[in-house]
Amino acid sequence: QVQLVESGGGLVQAGGSLRLSCAASGTITSVVRMGWYRQGTGKQRELVAAITSGGSTNYADSVKGRFTISRDNAKNTVYLQMNSLKPEDTAVYYCNADIYDLVLKRTNYWGQGTQVTVSS
Repeated sequence: QVQLVESGGGLVQAGGSLRLSCAASGTITSVVRMGWYRQGTGKQRELVAAITSGGSTNYADSVKGRFTISRDNAKNTVYLQMNSLKPEDTAVYYCNADIYDLVLKRTNYWGQGTQVTVSS
């Protein structure tokens, strides 16, 4: 069994910062790609940022220069530092990861989601 547990969401004023964390645990051999997605009310889920085990990153255009994704491979944890937050960043943020289990089966997992609300 593999779990992704997120933390760090909350309410912040526009211009403020938040840091999200997501830790993968369970029967894991390796965590390949980790990423953050978000889904606003009435909107489709969209990729915010992703990072490979080697450290390569990609970002949605809307967050470039404001958000930074990083990971601690030893802890199977991914972080999302969000600065200069805007009301349009309000959404439920979901952690996502591609994980090889103990028999080297690769599976995609989702976290339960954490709410980020940015007030104007």
